[in-house]
Amino acid sequence: MTELSRRTIVKGSVLAAALAAAPATARAAAPASPTPSGIPLVRNRLTLPSGIATGDVTADSAVLWSRASGPGRMLATLRAVDDGGATVGGRGAFERTVRGPRATQASDFTAKIHAGRLPANTRFALDISFEDEDGAAGETISGTFRTAPDAGTFKSGTNGNGGSQAGGSASSVQSFVWTGDTAGQGWGINEEVGGMRGYRAMHNTRPDFFIHSGDTIYADGPIAETVVEPDGQIWRNLVTEEVSKVAETLTEFRGRHRYNSLDANMRAMFADVPVIAQWDDHETHNNWYPGQIIDDARYTVRDVNTLAARGRQAWQENMPIADSSALWRPGSFDDDGQYQPARIYRKITRGPQLDIFCLDMRTFKSPNTDGKEAYATSILGQEQVDWLIREVSKSKATWKVIAADLPLGIVVPDGPVNEESVSNRDPGAPLGRELEIAGVLSAFKRNRVKNVVWLTADVHYCAAHHYSPERAAFTDFDPFWEFVAGPIAAGSFGPNAMDATFGPEVVFAKAGRTVNQSPRDGESQFFGHVQLGEDNTFTASLRDANGATVFSKVLTPER
Repeated sequence: MTELSRRTIVKGSVLAAALAAAPATARAAAPASPTPSGIPLVRNRLTLPSGIATGDVTADSAVLWSRASGPGRMLATLRAVDDGGATVGGRGAFERTVRGPRATQASDFTAKIHAGRLPANTRFALDISFEDEDGAAGETISGTFRTAPDAGTFKSGTNGNGGSQAGGSASSVQSFVWTGDTAGQGWGINEEVGGMRGYRAMHNTRPDFFIHSGDTIYADGPIAETVVEPDGQIWRNLVTEEVSKVAETLTEFRGRHRYNSLDANMRAMFADVPVIAQWDDHETHNNWYPGQIIDDARYTVRDVNTLAARGRQAWQENMPIADSSALWRPGSFDDDGQYQPARIYRKITRGPQLDIFCLDMRTFKSPNTDGKEAYATSILGQEQVDWLIREVSKSKATWKVIAADLPLGIVVPDGPVNEESVSNRDPGAPLGRELEIAGVLSAFKRNRVKNVVWLTADVHYCAAHHYSPERAAFTDFDPFWEFVAGPIAAGSFGPNAMDATFGPEVVFAKAGRTVNQSPRDGESQFFGHVQLGEDNTFTASLRDANGATVFSKVLTPER
């Protein structure tokens, strides 16, 4: 097949798939007015090829995101609705249209609106579109989201389906899901098996928000048209030009995000469920750390700082992040050529029951070694450590969820000697990166912080770990739980060995039947679900990509 014909087929298949999977909530703009001669004007109206999304939703704010097919100004209309989608009248009525920034080629035609001064605990119907330079409206896509309960009040009640009531209801109860690892190990969008079905399973739980715990793309993992599975079945991927090789250019990194949004399940969920996004390594390169020169023959660009800057720009263009300090800006290197990170660690306040502390365990990471240094090495960096201790310690929420993109006690090798995560395979006293985490855990105990739960993904299996000083070499901390859930649409691995420094007990673990198990049957891909109860209980369940619960644990808050 010639290169020209191959590209034509790729582009044609992507267009056909996008049109076939277009959400029912997408509405066409009115046709162009006829000319005096009666012949309609031909106008290439702006479309929203990647759908819409919301993110970092609090009690009074939300980030609204979309990508246009060309230059135009983003428009969003918000309207308070009830459970059935009917407009709320009277005292609960709310409607606002916001004109956002212009989407230009400089941002790959993505745009965000930070909508503030919203009423708490309210369900909104959301319409997003773009106007072209002549003011003509393009395609409109509709979605929904609910603001968090007000931090000063708590009223119980659920909708009977495990989710929260909508549209200015009395309920302050909420639920959420988390997972990581999308389109990894060459397992992309296979429409023969229903695409990325794990996103549909998460969507079906009707969560109030979704934590993507990292590896939102696999920039270092090419996706081929077909993959032969161990049993001989043929896995057939939807493909685009940008996913045919490792991402090195900004265009290729952007193309990875565009690819994932071709999945109808993901687009439908993001239109209805706010995202709290983290990044990890595969947004750039496997197991990367700042300053690394990668040894990978697939790359012509070996300087990971250069790759990270491009990957970071594409990631932040495509993620609905609220914190203004997290916005990428040109000049991401200092005078010495060192990578200059923007801050993406942040706190998302979700009412009196819950605060989310979203970590960045990649940007400030020390080089991967055996992890046995007698001094503290970095996984968070001192500024983030200080922030985490301060913000968690002063939190008034019942539950403090620490969303981590790397696990604490799981051994995650980077080659035969070095370590990728916190642990160092040594069960003794903390060393290296463990010393930084030990300082955080000790500070939580010293400040009498209660009800801390760690959530993560990364290792491509699901698990429930209980950490306790009674089993640990390091004892200056209070017991806590860590729940692991992933991958959502990638190969399955594990379970891994554990490091005993912080006394973890593996209460439950489930992995794929084989190494790099495909997502075909959905039984080896996982996500986590949390339901906050009327009595302030925290029910964490681990579920497969078909929605089946494989483990559940109810946590009762300490006073």
